[in-house]
Amino acid sequence: MRLDLSGERIMACVAHPDDAELLCAGTLARAHIDGAEIAIACLCRGDRGQPDPPIPDLAARRREEMQQACDLLQAECFPGFASDGQLADNADARRAVIDRLRAFRPTLVITHSPTDYHADHQATSNIVEAATWFAASRGHETTCAPLDTPPALWFADSIGMLDFTPDLWIDVTPHVELKHDMLRCHASQLARGEEAGFSPLEETMKRQYSARGEQAGVQAAEAFRWSTKWKRIVSL
Repeated sequence: MRLDLSGERIMACVAHPDDAELLCAGTLARAHIDGAEIAIACLCRGDRGQPDPPIPDLAARRREEMQQACDLLQAECFPGFASDGQLADNADARRAVIDRLRAFRPTLVITHSPTDYHADHQATSNIVEAATWFAASRGHETTCAPLDTPPALWFADSIGMLDFTPDLWIDVTPHVELKHDMLRCHASQLARGEEAGFSPLEETMKRQYSARGEQAGVQAAEAFRWSTKWKRIVSL
């Protein structure tokens, strides 16, 4: 059975500028080939993950890197608004995400698992889950018109696959090279690969899509869960 994403509008809402590459860029690439419109939105600016030597105005550099990666995918780019480590589920953050959702008008949103390891990932998951619902509420006023209906919501795999039992595995074997090309746009983060406590990103990504691929009987896969909350379930 093949999942057909043609005609969809898919937005990945992630914490940092390289998170989509690690967790769902293969699925986004597959959807784009199907004929879906794609966007990647960050909530954090990526301004605190400094390599050695440090980069002046790291947030601007990471914004440029994110745009380069989005260009490879032909995806619309929504840069972050919060400083790393200071993202919180509050009214301002929800409003910012609601506005981005209304600007792109997705039918499917992919975000972090609420059990992922990083505090910014956890906050992003909570903010996006709330914002995807309230984006369709006329009582929440932003600069863009409300959505007609809340989009479907998928949670991407956790980094390291810990505390995450997938509902579906998507074969991304033909799109592995693009995942790597997109990740290599984030040179400021790849430069941190030798730091103690910082996992080499390409190796981490390869281990994960290979392990999920083995589970699914393919070379490379990305894993997801879908929201099962009342009024959030979307039939396929």
